[in-house]
Amino acid sequence: MKIVTALVRPHALDAVRQALERHAVLGMTITEVESCEPGHVEIHKGARIEVDLVPRLRVETVVDDELVDRLLDQLEANLAGADGQLWVRHVDLVLRVRTGERGQDAV
Repeated sequence: MKIVTALVRPHALDAVRQALERHAVLGMTITEVESCEPGHVEIHKGARIEVDLVPRLRVETVVDDELVDRLLDQLEANLAGADGQLWVRHVDLVLRVRTGERGQDAV
């Protein structure tokens, strides 16, 4: 199993959710975070403002190994032109505390 993480701007959340739903991945965790990007410039009321912390959403889900490549392709297609990053990390074990299920059954 793998954790797939998408770090995106808030307006890209629908594109991420559509990619996940297309592959029947319905469970996800969404966290509001700030990304440290020194020198990042935004326009606010016509003025250029340098901001170091940029709002992002971190969307994480756990998927089977064989789904990862297809899911990444779909995320990349849905997020084309958007600002963000995708990460994949290995998961040794998932345990659903309430039921005691382990592995894929717990996802």
